[in-house]
Parts: sequence; C-alpha cells; structure tokens
Amino acid sequence: MNEFPITVRFPIHWSEMDAYGHVNNARYFTWFESARIAYMNRVGLVSPEMQKPEGGVGPIVAATNAEYLRPVVFPADLVVGARVTRIGTTSITMEYAVEDAQSGVRYARGGAVLVTLQYPTYQKVAVPTEVRAAIEALEGRIFE
Repeated sequence: MNEFPITVRFPIHWSEMDAYGHVNNARYFTWFESARIAYMNRVGLVSPEMQKPEGGVGPIVAATNAEYLRPVVFPADLVVGARVTRIGTTSITMEYAVEDAQSGVRYARGGAVLVTLQYPTYQKVAVPTEVRAAIEALEGRIFE
C-alpha cells in the first residue's frame, strides 16, 4: 500500500458475507467510498461548506468500477488505499486497492472519475487551485 497516500482499515463483519460464502461485491464500493472521502477530506474537497444554502465546491462521482481479483471471506482485516492518477479541468481520476492488512494479498482494485461541482446548483467548475496543490503535495508529484 506504499503507493497509496491514503489508506483506511476495515475489519470484515459476518453480516457482509453473502449466500456464496464471501463478501458481497457491493461492499467494495462502500470501502472505495470511505477511502475516497478520507482522501477528499484531506485535500479540502469535502467540507461542511457544500451543505450550506449558498453552497460550495465539492465532488460527485461520474463513473466507478471494480475488478475483483479474489474473494474476501470472514475473518479478515482489510486496508483500502486511494490515490489520484489524473487531474483534468473539472475532473479527478482515482484508483483504489483492497488488500489483506496482514499478508498484503490484493483482493480488488478499482477506480472512479469525480467531477467538481458548485453545490447546490450542480454546475461543473474547475478543480480549485488549492485542491490541485493539495493533491500534488499529497501525491508527491505534479499533474499536467
């Protein structure tokens, strides 16, 4: 997980198992979301300002995907990583990975494209300069 600047740890609960004896596929998107929100909070793109009537800039998911490499079964402790791979004018592309916290076995990988919006009008806006700078500092590189 060294290549992911933000990680979140999760224990698997018995209730996350499905009839096939492994964690249900929809759960991965919840893990991705938790890592994404931790990342966006860290770089200042998720804030209480988005909730105010006059609004603020925040992200919305435009697309998301997952690739399941092997099933997760109870008991397990997982770590989910998030990183940014691209910053566009009004979008941010992220990658995720799900690994066993002890062994490092990778269970899944995924991604998402986020669009920056002005809330509550939902108008696309440019990725704020300060957010771009915070992402570049966190990732340790400059995005073209």
